[in-house]
Amino acid sequence: MTRRLVIDFAIGALAWRIPRSAVQAIAEALGPGWEVVDVEAPVREGELGLGTREAVRAVRGAEIYLGYGVPAAVAAEAQGTLRWAHSGTAGIGESLAHLVGAGVLLTNSAAIHAEPIADWVVAVLGYFARGLDRMRTAQAEAHWARRDFSEMRVPVFEFRDLRVGVFGLGGIGSAVARRALSLGMTVAGVRRRPERGGPEGVAWVGGPADLPRLAAGSDVLVITAPETRTSRGAVNRGVLAQLPDNAVVVNVARGSLLDEAALLDELNRGRLRGAALDVFAEEPLPPDHPFWAQPRVLVSPHVGAVTARFWDRETGLIVENIRRYLAGMPLLNVVDQEAGY
Repeated sequence: MTRRLVIDFAIGALAWRIPRSAVQAIAEALGPGWEVVDVEAPVREGELGLGTREAVRAVRGAEIYLGYGVPAAVAAEAQGTLRWAHSGTAGIGESLAHLVGAGVLLTNSAAIHAEPIADWVVAVLGYFARGLDRMRTAQAEAHWARRDFSEMRVPVFEFRDLRVGVFGLGGIGSAVARRALSLGMTVAGVRRRPERGGPEGVAWVGGPADLPRLAAGSDVLVITAPETRTSRGAVNRGVLAQLPDNAVVVNVARGSLLDEAALLDELNRGRLRGAALDVFAEEPLPPDHPFWAQPRVLVSPHVGAVTARFWDRETGLIVENIRRYLAGMPLLNVVDQEAGY
C-alpha cells in the first residue's frame, strides 16, 4: 500500500515558496512506497491557515502533511489517516486546536528562524544605540545634526553598556542572548520554565512573574516568547512603566504579546527611546495606524525571519525528521500541546 506525504508550501512570496530541490530531497528521504504530492496552488500570505481546495483534496488519506500551519479544513479532511504534521512557521497559532486529541504529532520550525531573527535584533540594537534613527530623520530634513550628537542631546550608547532583557529564552531568545553577550552586553531573561536556564553568561533567568523585574533592569526589552494563553498581553502597561527612561522595546514574537496602545503612550511622552516592531496585532498594519507617523518607531513588515538560507535549514529539519519518523525515533521540534508551542 502506498503511503502519502503532502507538501503545501506554495505560498506566493518567493522567500517561503518551496524550491524543486527541496521537494526532491524530501522524496528521496522517504524512499520507495511513498507518494509525494506537491500542492502548487498559490496561497497569498494573508490567506495562510485557510487551506486551498487543492490542499484539502490532496490530504485525503495522507499520513504526513507539511505546510504553514495546519488549516482546519486540512485537519478535518485528513482525520483518521494523518499521523504527523509539520509547520514551516515558528508559531503554530490555531493549528494545535485543530489537532488536539487527534493523535497527530505536530512539529514546528522555531529553531529554523532563530538565527536570522537574532541578526535582525542585533541590527536594530545598533540602529537605536548609535542614533542611526535620528541621523535618518536629520537627513530627510537636510539637517547637519553634528551638535545634536556632540552636545549629547541624542542619547547614544556603546554595546557593552546595554542591559538586554529577553522575554522568552527559547530558540530565538537564546540566539539573541548569545549575540548580545558576544558583543559585551549584559543579558537577563524570563521564560516559562526558568529551571532550563539560558546561554552561558546570562546574568539571571526568572519565570513569568519576574517580567516586571526584567523590564526594570533592561535598556532594551526584546520580546521573543511564543504566543500562548498566558503570554498574550504579558508586556502590558505596568510592565512598560517599569522600563528605565530611554529604553527600547523590540518585538519579534507576536503583536498580541504587547500592549501597543500603552507603548504608543510611552513613546508619545518621549520617555522611551524607541521601538522596533516586526509584528503587530493587526497585519498588514493599517495605513492610518499611529505607528507609521511615530518617529521613534521602526516599522518592519514581519520580515525579520526572511533570509536566503531558510530553505537550506528547513529542508534539513524536514529530512532529518523524516529519517527519525521512519525509524520510529523521537522527532525534533515537537510542539508541547499543553504549553501551546
